[in-house]
Amino acid sequence: MKKIFYKIAFFTLIVGALTSCDKELDQVPFDSFGTENAYVTAADFENAIRGVYSNLTASGFYGGSDAGGMLDAPDVLSDNVTFAQKGRGTRRTLHNWQYGAADAPLYGLYTAAYSTIYRANLLLANSEGFEGENKENIVAEAKALRALAHFDLVTFWGKIPTQSGDANGSLGVAYVTEPDPTIEPARETVGTTYDLIVKDLTEAAAGINVTNDVGRMNRDAVNTLLSRVYLYMGQWQKAVDAANLVSTPVAPRSDVVDVWTDSSRSGLLFYIPNELPVLGISIGVTWSQGGLTNLIPEYVVSYDFYNSFAADDIRKEAYTMQAANNADGLQFNAIKKLYGREGQSNGQVDIKILRAAEAYLNKAEAYFNLGNESAARTALDAVRTKRYTTPPSGETGSALRDAIRLERRFEFAFEYQRFFDLKRWGLSIDRDGFGDLADGTGTPSDQQSLAAGNNKFQLPIAQSSLDQNPNLVQNPGY
Repeated sequence: MKKIFYKIAFFTLIVGALTSCDKELDQVPFDSFGTENAYVTAADFENAIRGVYSNLTASGFYGGSDAGGMLDAPDVLSDNVTFAQKGRGTRRTLHNWQYGAADAPLYGLYTAAYSTIYRANLLLANSEGFEGENKENIVAEAKALRALAHFDLVTFWGKIPTQSGDANGSLGVAYVTEPDPTIEPARETVGTTYDLIVKDLTEAAAGINVTNDVGRMNRDAVNTLLSRVYLYMGQWQKAVDAANLVSTPVAPRSDVVDVWTDSSRSGLLFYIPNELPVLGISIGVTWSQGGLTNLIPEYVVSYDFYNSFAADDIRKEAYTMQAANNADGLQFNAIKKLYGREGQSNGQVDIKILRAAEAYLNKAEAYFNLGNESAARTALDAVRTKRYTTPPSGETGSALRDAIRLERRFEFAFEYQRFFDLKRWGLSIDRDGFGDLADGTGTPSDQQSLAAGNNKFQLPIAQSSLDQNPNLVQNPGY
């Protein structure tokens, strides 16, 4: 890890030399490293926090990557998508759970997350002597981003507390809170890692602004993330309490399609503008390239999952599309999320990270686990009434539990969550066995099932990271 931090420091200097800032995140900021004059004025700290945010857009983190990252890995690893034979073969090792330490799966995410943490720590370390009206908010943002990065790391490389009885005592990740590029930190336990995430998020929620500029987290975003963390920890009442602090309403049915073409911001809590000339990243190539008649998909919607959307569920129109490759006479159930803005197919859409609907679905699941089925249905229906013309309702017992899980699958399809949900519920991954074409024919994904408890639910630490940091310990089974 020592070499990684030196690279981070160098990259930070380059970013500072080449970029400038503006009020919104779509101007990538100066983020200085270790100079006396870097952190003096309020503007310096504003620039620095934007430097932390800008790192989220790194390739492999939320910026998209052929090697996988937050945009795609939770679906590629699970059962929402089928490998497409027409594509370039990206992430096939990941999709087939064939990775080992030498393959360094999601190495770009691992390094980008720790780079984000480093930048946050640099700001926090220099904030002690600064007094300004923006200090409390900026410190809170830095802690929230540090928590988010550690959370994304531990969900991939560690167990989730509700996954198994031994999860809290198993290997988590190194929780780094100092801006020292030479450190060689050891991994904390899962329990300690989650406690530190909660500490950062709780402090962030107390200090962050109720509203912030576009491209920055606000109080609703922090509380939604905190509710997810508590849900993963099995602390049901705390998950409810955090979700209840979220005031942003669920996007209405009439806005859902427009949200994913950036024509509406309804229900968004935290998103990063993806506009030229600063970003303009074609994150949609994660799923496919080309237009509706010459599509080259990397992955398609799994046949059973595509057909499980109700006819009146607006998410089918918003998240999926019928496309073809006419040259080869192929038809696909393609993924529409990330495809492009209205009339475009270049994959350049805003990077959406947190949405209000999650607070309600987190609350529904937590209430169910507390035995309060009435409150669980109410929270669930707050989402369902905004997605269907004739929404289902009235379930009890295990049927209600299954309905909550199904709505979570629909709502967050192709959006950061499916692998983690199956993992934390202690379930196996079972793909449908159908092929990659629209009618279910074609070629299925190579591997179809991963048993609950398999060591592949925790990714291996890259061998290069183990070589650089002798205090790291590899996950069992690798």
